[in-house]
Amino acid sequence: MPEKAPERKSKISASRKLMLKSLMVAKAKEDLEQEMVEKEEQKAKYVEEKAPPIQTSGLSLAELRTLCEEMHARIDVVDEERYDIEAKVLHNTREIKDLNIKVLDLRGKFKRPNLRRVRVSADAILRSLLGSKHKVSLDLRANLKSVKKEDTEKEKTVEMSDWRKNVEAMSGMEGRKKMFDAAKGQNQ
Repeated sequence: MPEKAPERKSKISASRKLMLKSLMVAKAKEDLEQEMVEKEEQKAKYVEEKAPPIQTSGLSLAELRTLCEEMHARIDVVDEERYDIEAKVLHNTREIKDLNIKVLDLRGKFKRPNLRRVRVSADAILRSLLGSKHKVSLDLRANLKSVKKEDTEKEKTVEMSDWRKNVEAMSGMEGRKKMFDAAKGQNQ
C-alpha cells in the first residue's frame, strides 16, 4: 500500500486567502468596468469622425432630396461591404471547423482497433510486393541439402565400434605406453 505524502499546510490562513480573493475579484470588476467605458468612448469617437452631424435647417426640398439620395447610396455601399465581410467570416469559420475535425482525426481521438496477426506465406508476400508478373517461389525446403539416413546410421555404428576398440586397446599399462609412443612419434 503506497504511503501518502504528508499534505503541506498553507502558510496563509483561510481568512487571509478569502480576503485576497475578494480583493482580486473587486480589482477585476473595476478593470472590466473601465474597459467598457473606454470601448464606449472609442465607439462614440469613431461615429463622430465617420458621420458628422447633418445640417438640415435652411435647405430646400430639392437639396434635402439629393442629400437623402447620397446617404442611401452610402448606406448601400456599407451594406455591400458588411455582406462581403460576413460571407468571408462564415467561410473562415467553416474552414476552421473542418480543420479542427481533421486535427482531431489525426491526433487519434478515435480508438483504433487492435490488429490481428495474419499468417501469410513467403510466396504470397513476394507476389504482393512484386506483382503477379514475377513468378518467384521461395520454397526454402527445396533449397536445403538432402541428407540420407543410411549414411548417418553407418557413421554412427562405425564410430561406436571404433570407440569400443580404442577403450579395450588402451586399458592397462600397455595402452598408456602406446599413447606415449604415438605422441613421441608425432613430435619427431
